[in-house]
Amino acid sequence: MFIMQNSLSSSLSFLLQPLQEPADMADCGADEPSSRTGSPDQESQVSEDRWSLHQRLAVRELIDTEVSYLHLLQLCALDIRSRLQQLPQGDLDVLFSNIDDIIKVNSKFLQDLQETDSKEEEQVQLIGNLFLEFQEELERVYKFYCANYDQALLLLESYRREPELQREIQGVIESVMPQAGPSGLSFLLVIPLQRITKYPLLLQKILENTPPDSGAYPVLQRATSAVQDVNTNINEYKRRKEVASKYTKVEQLTLRERLARINTHTLSKKTSRLSHLLKQEAGLVPRTEDKEFDDLEERFHWVSLCVTELKNNMAVYLDNLEAFFRFWPRECDLDICGGPVVQYCNLARDLQLQAFPEFKQRLEGLVWQPLCSLAKALGGPQNLIKKRLDKLLDFERLEEKQLEESSMTYEEKEAWHMYQTLNSLLVAELPQFNQLAMQWLGQILRTFMALQRDFAKQVLQRAEGSLAQLPHHQLSEPAFRKLVEDALGQAGHQLCSFQENFKKVLPPPTVQDIEDTRQLGDWSSTASSPARRSSEGRRGLMRASDIYHQSPPQPQSPLSQLGPRWWQCTPLWPEAAVK
Repeated sequence: MFIMQNSLSSSLSFLLQPLQEPADMADCGADEPSSRTGSPDQESQVSEDRWSLHQRLAVRELIDTEVSYLHLLQLCALDIRSRLQQLPQGDLDVLFSNIDDIIKVNSKFLQDLQETDSKEEEQVQLIGNLFLEFQEELERVYKFYCANYDQALLLLESYRREPELQREIQGVIESVMPQAGPSGLSFLLVIPLQRITKYPLLLQKILENTPPDSGAYPVLQRATSAVQDVNTNINEYKRRKEVASKYTKVEQLTLRERLARINTHTLSKKTSRLSHLLKQEAGLVPRTEDKEFDDLEERFHWVSLCVTELKNNMAVYLDNLEAFFRFWPRECDLDICGGPVVQYCNLARDLQLQAFPEFKQRLEGLVWQPLCSLAKALGGPQNLIKKRLDKLLDFERLEEKQLEESSMTYEEKEAWHMYQTLNSLLVAELPQFNQLAMQWLGQILRTFMALQRDFAKQVLQRAEGSLAQLPHHQLSEPAFRKLVEDALGQAGHQLCSFQENFKKVLPPPTVQDIEDTRQLGDWSSTASSPARRSSEGRRGLMRASDIYHQSPPQPQSPLSQLGPRWWQCTPLWPEAAVK
């Protein structure tokens, strides 16, 4: 501010210098008799000079304050930010936000503004056109900065709770900019907000000192209105960001905490919403239709569904693939020595211990984690859509009340504006979110397919040496299919033959009479009596436990009649079939 005052005072002295001599001459000739009234032409000329003087002063104030403002921004971005190395990079990004973008836009704006000095006759009109030209860029960069300003203030507040860190920051600010005073960093961070709100006032001042019949007057009117619209849009954007930040937070509350939040006001609102919703379902009151939002919500629903299904399918795919590679044939006793089995065991060991862990790590880092992040990002818009439905019920109820009473309380007006803010926020932001989510999802799918191709290529390279040693590696696909079918058919025929031969050598089943079974049961119930055991022993009877523990005679095994083992008789890949 001190720099701006010096620049303004120097410009004032420069502009007033040509008028000092006529003023002194008028003072010196005040004692001489002269006419107190001038001609109409002279009065018109004096009025035009007055208009021109104040207009030039207003233009000079705009240019000089722009120079000082840009100088302060460069101090913040270059000197101060580079000296605050004790702060984390994340904190610096929050504090200074997009100040580099603001410097870039305002540097170009100041350059064009200074070029109008060479065209004094049409300078005012050029300034108006310049503001119209930079309207969108000014709104874009300042909208982002203003929306993040509150977060920067919260960060500064946290620094105040650390006296040592606060003293270090204050020392850096005072060494670079002594005029900042005790406010320190907060003085610098608020400067862009003050500047964007000062533009309408500066343009209004130029407009007030421009004759209405001038050709530059309508251009200045449009420029002033455009800059006012910029400030209005920034405020609306900031309000939307605050609403989005408020309702997109996912709070993990316990049942006790949820019950503690219930009060009469909450119950009244929820009861009113439920009542209005039931009236809509019953057809007693009309439902508000918003075709634009309904289409956006439906598209968002499908995007959310695709992400959820893909996440579930990816988890199942990874589990199944891991279960497939978890089988270790090398640890199973297949009773087969040498040949292709050993090669397959070595290949399975290599894939399970090296190839699959690498693929799993890449899949989790490049596919699974981004997919989880995308699913988490969907939670914010989902909460906003749910909250919009609640606010829509309040809005419809207030519309009915306004038709009956034509008046609303402050709280009802706030609810009315809250629905409009939520609806405009979703209509403006949801298309971009849907587009970005689809791009994100498409990139995840492309990455997944690329990883699968790399994994399959890696498996084939590792298996190439083992496959070359197999007897069927040179067969064409039809011949290989026939080979497999013949081998499986032959193995199945051998199994059936083995089953039939096994049934032939089994002893015939014995049938026991029911009466003998009953007598055996009666005997076993009294077998614990010593007298009964001794008498039965004398009669030559045996206990059931003695019968069970007695070793039966060892007959020849029925399997020995089949000769050598059937799986050793026939190789898995017959040489005849290979030939």
